[in-house]
Amino acid sequence: MQEIINYFSTIPSSHRALILAGGIALFWLIESAIPFVKFQYNKWQHAGINIFFTLTTIIVNFCLAFILLKTAQWTVDNQFGILNWLPKMNAWLFAIVGLLLLDLIGAYLEHLVEHKVKFLWRFHLIHHTDTWIDTTSGNRHHPGESVIRFVFTTFGVLAVGSPMWMVFLYQTLSVVATQFTHANIVLPKNIDKLMSYFLVSPDMHKVHHHYVLPYTDSNYGNIFSVWDRLFGTFKTLDREKLIFGVDTHMKPEEHNNLKNLLSIPFQKQRSPEN
Repeated sequence: MQEIINYFSTIPSSHRALILAGGIALFWLIESAIPFVKFQYNKWQHAGINIFFTLTTIIVNFCLAFILLKTAQWTVDNQFGILNWLPKMNAWLFAIVGLLLLDLIGAYLEHLVEHKVKFLWRFHLIHHTDTWIDTTSGNRHHPGESVIRFVFTTFGVLAVGSPMWMVFLYQTLSVVATQFTHANIVLPKNIDKLMSYFLVSPDMHKVHHHYVLPYTDSNYGNIFSVWDRLFGTFKTLDREKLIFGVDTHMKPEEHNNLKNLLSIPFQKQRSPEN
């Protein structure tokens, strides 16, 4: 465990970039060879839009990174946060508990709130408009949402009291998990179901991208599925019945136009059909 801590304490930015780019490339190749859905779309044009949003997310996080670094260091220096208030535990258990708590506060709670607060939903909606869910869809976030997500991440670090190495570890796992669960691939049903008892599986997350309620408002988990099961937000749907997108924005000129996607948070809000 100490080797992992040492690595993520000083992980170079180049390594983080390589993990992001390498993950997209790997799942891009797999889904191109054996796609779950044979989408009739311009894969490169679609990827261009989603990679634009990936780059804006990187820029937002880079510009605000000093806040996260200062927050993590402050929790360590002042022994603040849940991890620092719990009894001493070995390094492995400390890491697992910390990752679970970061996932709860910085990801699950943030995702839930974005769906329940109308103003925040305006920004998160861009992620759900994608009707061609593939590995590039994972980081399809409006720049405004990237700021919102950063605020929740920082709050999670403060509440959990996680050191920076744990934050980097969580973010790395999150990147890979997001690319995997959005990729246009499927696992054998029994393996996917077994996985979903512990981790967010591809089928589980794709239910969240079904185009109508109540499925859109379910399966908020990022890495761990325990929070959806514990708080009653877990739902299933046969993969054959999945229709991606969101019912308020199903036209290509709305969900596949970068200019429109950037302006959606400032347009008149539409009510879902169901």
